[in-house]
Amino acid sequence: MQRITKFFSDVIREMRKVSWPKRSELTRSTVTVLSTVVFFAAFFAVLDLGISKLIRLILE
Repeated sequence: MQRITKFFSDVIREMRKVSWPKRSELTRSTVTVLSTVVFFAAFFAVLDLGISKLIRLILE
């Protein structure tokens, strides 16, 4: 039981050392991640559609 208590007290101590991002930094990072995900999703959707049509043309 003492090990578990020490573990959680160490976790709390380390969490106080964490440098949390400011709201503006967090918002900017979130927008960057979401826009990157949307871009790559659209890119791979178009690529998949193109390859599918190419395969259909070859097989017909």
